[in-house]
Amino acid sequence: MSAASYRPRARVGGAVLTIVVAVLFVVGVVAFLTWFFYCPCERTPGGYLLGSEVREPVEDWRFANEVRLCQIQVRTRPLPHSINLNCMATDDGDLYLSCASCDGKRWSTAALEDPRARLRLDDEVFPVMLTWVTDPVLKDRAWQARIDKIHVLRGGDPDEPPDTPRPPDEEWWTFRVVSR
Repeated sequence: MSAASYRPRARVGGAVLTIVVAVLFVVGVVAFLTWFFYCPCERTPGGYLLGSEVREPVEDWRFANEVRLCQIQVRTRPLPHSINLNCMATDDGDLYLSCASCDGKRWSTAALEDPRARLRLDDEVFPVMLTWVTDPVLKDRAWQARIDKIHVLRGGDPDEPPDTPRPPDEEWWTFRVVSR
């Protein structure tokens, strides 16, 4: 085989490699953007929460009890971080997020460092502030709101009857949510 006949094959091979790399790059970008803008999905965290932004402050969050899970977006570096969480409103309209084994989780650590967050309920996104609740009375109110929501929205849970006691503080965290 002469050098002249070998070169076209090298060019074809190089072109194929370039096309494969370009396709893989595009697929990677599309996958990243899909994850970033459309998750959290089940237990997979996501990035930026899309939805119509609600700027009016919310005083009564009881409508959140109609939503199975809330999605919270916190500030992390270099990208925002969002996850699905239990949320529950008390009878007087205060909103809480709950988390089992929360110490050291990415979202809770970020919320302790910077309490500004975004909360999505269905397709609406609310700018909020998160406050870690340590007062046992408020934690009990949030726990009772959680149990009530489970039994109303989900039709009950045999693993958590209405008189289930709140787990110890180190096992169950809650954050109060207020509009900002």
